Amino acid sequence: MASFSFGSGNAAKLLRIPLYAAGRIGTLIVPRGRRWVFGCGAGIGDGALALQRLAQANGHDTLWLTSSEREEREAAALGIRTVPKGGLRGWWATARAGVLVVTHGLGDVNRYANAGAFVVQLWHGIPLKRIGLDSPATTQVPNIPGASLLRRVVGILYRGAAQRIRVLPAASHRSRGRLESAFGIGDARVVVTGEPRVDVLSAGTPDERRAAASALLVSAVGELPDAARTILYAPTWRDGAADPAVPSAAQWIDIIRTLERTDSVLLVRSHPLGEGGYAPPLPSRRVRMLGAGVLADVTPALPAVDVLVTDYSSLAYDVGLLATPVLFLAPDAEEYARTRGFYGGFAEVAGEDFARSWDELIAQLEPLLSDEGTFAARSVRSATLSAQMHAFRDGRNTQRVYDVIRARGVPAPKGAV
Repeated sequence: MASFSFGSGNAAKLLRIPLYAAGRIGTLIVPRGRRWVFGCGAGIGDGALALQRLAQANGHDTLWLTSSEREEREAAALGIRTVPKGGLRGWWATARAGVLVVTHGLGDVNRYANAGAFVVQLWHGIPLKRIGLDSPATTQVPNIPGASLLRRVVGILYRGAAQRIRVLPAASHRSRGRLESAFGIGDARVVVTGEPRVDVLSAGTPDERRAAASALLVSAVGELPDAARTILYAPTWRDGAADPAVPSAAQWIDIIRTLERTDSVLLVRSHPLGEGGYAPPLPSRRVRMLGAGVLADVTPALPAVDVLVTDYSSLAYDVGLLATPVLFLAPDAEEYARTRGFYGGFAEVAGEDFARSWDELIAQLEPLLSDEGTFAARSVRSATLSAQMHAFRDGRNTQRVYDVIRARGVPAPKGAV
C-alpha cells in the first residue's frame, strides 16, 4: 500500500508556510558555526554516511539529525552523535550549522532552519525517471479549486529551496545535465566528482566486498540456503499509486518454483515510500523481504547480489560497477513515460526486450541463471550501461566531494593548522 504522494506532501508544505517564514526570521538572527550537520531521508547511510565518516576523520565537528529511535540506535552503534531533527533542538542544530548535508531534500534536516547554510545535496541516485522540476509529479497538489495556482506556488518554493544548494555531486557529465535541469541550478554548483554513496562498491577486492555484503545480508534476512544465488527485486515508487507489478497468487507459485529449480533466493525490496503487496500467499524460504525497515541502505549489500530485477531504479546503473546482470520488469512503461517521464527513452536503458509481466521475466531469468554465456552477455551489458553514467570507480568519490566543499570556502576544523 502506498504511504506517500507528492500531492499530500505538497499540501502539507503549503500549510506550513508560516512556519517556514518564522524559521527564516530565526536564521537571520542566529549565527552559524563550523559544525557539519547531516541528515538522510533513508536513515543512517547513503552518501551522507560516507561523507560524515570522512569529515569526522578530518577533525570536523559533526552531528546527525534523526527522525526515529531506530536511526538513533544505528548512529550510536557507529559512534555518531545525534539530535532529533524535529522540535527546538533540531531547529537549533540546523540553524547553527555551517554545513548541511542531505540526500533527499532539505527536510532531511530541520526544514525550517536551513536558510544561509552551506548546503551539500548528495542526491540518492542517478536519475533515470524524471525528477524535480523535470517531472510534473513534483508540483502535484490535491484536485481542489485553485489547484493550478497552488502548483505554481509549489514550483516557486521548490526552485527557491534548490537555490540554496552550494554543491551537488554528479556521477558523470551525462548525469550532471539531468541534475542541473531537475534542480534548476547552474553547472558551477553541480560538480562531476562521482557519488559518495557508491564508493563502497569500489573499495577493497571483489572477494572482500562479497564477504562483507554477504554478512550484511545474513544479518538482515537470516541465513540463506547454501550456495544459493541471490536475486534482488527493487521496484520503484509509483508516486502514491498502486504498483502494477505485484504478482498474483498464480505468479507467486511460478516464481517460487523457478527459485527452487535455479537454487535461488528472491530478496524483495519495495520502495520505502510505497511498501506492500509483495508477500507470497504461502511462506517460502526462497523469498525474503529486504525493505528499508530491514536494511536502510542496500548499496553495501549489492556485491552479494547475483542478479538485479528492477523497473526504473537507479540501482540499474549502480550494479554495473560490479558487472551484475540486470533484468527489467516494467508492465507500465508507456504509462509511466507519459505521466512521469524518462531522461531519454526507457528502451535505451532497458533494451527492447524488457519484461512486461512476471511470466516474461521468469522466461528471461531461467536461462540467465542456467547458461553461462547468457549470464556473461548480460554482465557485459550491465557494465557497459554503468560505464556510460559513472565516470569514476576508484573509491575516492567522497574525497573529491570533500575537497570541493573545502575549496569553496568551508573553514577547516577548529584548531587545524
